[in-house]
Amino acid sequence: MIHNWDTKLVGAAASWGWLGRLLHNQRGVTDQAALDEAEERSAPTGEVVYRAIFSEGESELQRPSQALAWSGLAAGLSMSFSFITPALIHAHLPDSQWRPLLVALGYPVGFLIVILGRQQLFTENTLTVILPLLQHRNRATFINVVRLWCVVFAANLAGSLVMAFVLARTQIVDEEAFRSMVELARHAQTSGFAATLLRGIFAGWLIALTVWLLPFAEAARVWVIGVITYVIALAQFSHVIAGAVETAFLVLVGGSSWSEFAMGFLLPALTGNVIGGVLLVAALNHAQVVAGSGVDL
Repeated sequence: MIHNWDTKLVGAAASWGWLGRLLHNQRGVTDQAALDEAEERSAPTGEVVYRAIFSEGESELQRPSQALAWSGLAAGLSMSFSFITPALIHAHLPDSQWRPLLVALGYPVGFLIVILGRQQLFTENTLTVILPLLQHRNRATFINVVRLWCVVFAANLAGSLVMAFVLARTQIVDEEAFRSMVELARHAQTSGFAATLLRGIFAGWLIALTVWLLPFAEAARVWVIGVITYVIALAQFSHVIAGAVETAFLVLVGGSSWSEFAMGFLLPALTGNVIGGVLLVAALNHAQVVAGSGVDL
């Protein structure tokens, strides 16, 4: 009798032990699934974003100059829509205090075409290709960055000038929209050198921040580009390529001169965009990720 009870107790203990191990394993699987889901839903770290942009920058630096030039030319042409679209909206709205709020909604169109279309825009490269330069810090990388900058900027500017000529010398838009273009272009040219430089710093800062945010924006990419470039338009910050279309158009319709175009807008906007992108985004994020975590790429 005692022997039977001992046998039953041993069997029960074995059963409970098996059940306990099963529950423990089940809990372990559940915990791991919860950890995996939490990791999936959490925002990527700065190091992950850095690595993604660094890899893209390395890839861009390997592209031949001819490919960069064609892509840059396409971007310069496309950026004209950040001038055309606001002018079309402007032409259909009454003169009121709230009109600039709606006119600025047209400004992101050119950026959306360029960035989502993977065309080469100079101000994006104040971050993308600078990260490999800050990491390698050698002469070969520096020369390669200068090559890319020169090719992309020249191609962007050429595309902008072509579109400015087309808009100024053809009847591609109606008369009312043309008058709106002239008015918007004159407004863009009113700032002095120092003001354009400062506004260019903020524009370069925001465009480089857009690039920093995009790798993991996924479905929100359109919103990220749209909201940030809307702020640039509303604040009247100076983007060297988008603004080149406006200011070159103004020269071609007789409202300005090429010297004013070069010294009053192009040079200060270019300088400001480079400062904003390189110092306020590329250098600072490189410092906070690489120096802080000791990342070895």
